[in-house]
Amino acid sequence: MKDFKGSSHRGQYHGNYADERIGDGARSSVDEWTVIEKEDLECAVAMSLSEQDQNGTNVIGKLHEEDEQLAKALQESYPFAEDEQLAKALQESCPSVEDELLAKALQESCPSEEDELLAKALHESLLESPPQYGICAGCNTEISPGKILRCMDAIWHAECFRCHASNLPIKDREFSTSGKHRFHKSCHKKPHPPICDVCKNFIPKNSAGLIECRERPFWKQQFCPSHEHDRTPQCCSCERMETRDRKYLLLDDGRKLCLECLDSAVMDTNECQPLYIEIQNFYEGLHMKVEQKIPMLLVQRQALNVAMDGEKNGHHHMRETRGLCLSEEQTVTTISRGPRMADNQFIDMITEPRRLIRRCEVTAILVLYGLPRLLTGSILAHEMMHAWLRLKGYPNLSPEVEEGICQVLAHMWMESEILSASGSDVASSSSSSSPSSSSSSKKGKRSEFEKKLGEFFKHQIETDETSAYGDGFRKGNEAVLKYGLETTLKHIQMTKNFPY
Repeated sequence: MKDFKGSSHRGQYHGNYADERIGDGARSSVDEWTVIEKEDLECAVAMSLSEQDQNGTNVIGKLHEEDEQLAKALQESYPFAEDEQLAKALQESCPSVEDELLAKALQESCPSEEDELLAKALHESLLESPPQYGICAGCNTEISPGKILRCMDAIWHAECFRCHASNLPIKDREFSTSGKHRFHKSCHKKPHPPICDVCKNFIPKNSAGLIECRERPFWKQQFCPSHEHDRTPQCCSCERMETRDRKYLLLDDGRKLCLECLDSAVMDTNECQPLYIEIQNFYEGLHMKVEQKIPMLLVQRQALNVAMDGEKNGHHHMRETRGLCLSEEQTVTTISRGPRMADNQFIDMITEPRRLIRRCEVTAILVLYGLPRLLTGSILAHEMMHAWLRLKGYPNLSPEVEEGICQVLAHMWMESEILSASGSDVASSSSSSSPSSSSSSKKGKRSEFEKKLGEFFKHQIETDETSAYGDGFRKGNEAVLKYGLETTLKHIQMTKNFPY
């Protein structure tokens, strides 16, 4: 058998690839080689196959390795242009299986030094283009070549794939998951503190080693105590805290509004007029019709505060001013066209000044813009009661009595809305087509969230802890339930107090 050592032809050619070939013994065609040496190669194949069969070893299965070793041996033995022709001749004369056997024979015939060269050639020939890397799901930075983990439909730096409980890297082949969080199996079995709904981390222990948790009672939103003081935004309507994975929208007066409340938010004065008519009809149904035409304007927070400063009586709704019943002549900036959404923010709001003339004891009712329909309606019902009391001759009432009875009317309207929403779809569709409600702003079939939102606003009125709004409501509501609204109002007019 002819020996195909890579060193047997070394030094035949001198110079670089651009030089003219001047060596001796160079073959000029593939035909001369194929007649003699192909027989040797086939002989090597046969012998190698026989030896491998005797040893019980399968010589097929190392396709890539032997192919590359063969290519290296041929390159060292037959360089330059003839090498390519030789390789082509081998490929055409030998099917794929024989290629593997021939490569095996060549490997056995080469000494250890050539084995290393062949291994190097194998490595270089199998080297593909650099793989495309992505973004680590843990740190959100690009992953460069190194230790990369593919897990949970994402790729990670090894050091970023950490246990949510211990914050240590997970190096075990098995681990546990809970939602989007990962745990060591041992850590997942341990009881762990509740997860904060705001920052999505475990609620930490306090200095006494106890888990101290805050909660929004109605929504059951649990959060770390630190979020009460770290300026975490909350929705100006439902008062839920903004979470890390769900950002709220910023109104131009600095308030934040969640997307669920935005769905039914009333944004300008024209849009609110149908709701205002509905509140007037509600009062008329209670035999408390307001004869005077009182302007109703939707305004920004700054305009509401300015108007409140110029108001002597200073009646306003809730702890934050959301509504105001004016009795003085003022110029108020109202929203004539509400903002529109663009790139997840509000733009293009149009405002205009409105001069209010005093024609009666009430010059206007102002309501904060951007609140959901149900909250806007309850504020309107509250401020309408202020107007009714002034127009009907109920002067100099204490804050507890006046704010309390106004809250009673807001609560009554909210209850009527909740009852109508809890009816059948047929009843809802028929009521929406009635003259009193067909033009109501944002009114229609209620979403489940809006129904729950109505319950929240009702709950807020019932559980208010302030003296004027909370205690006043509870005393007034008890009197109305016991004696009726008409009797209670007559008693207030005569005694300036609730009946007992």
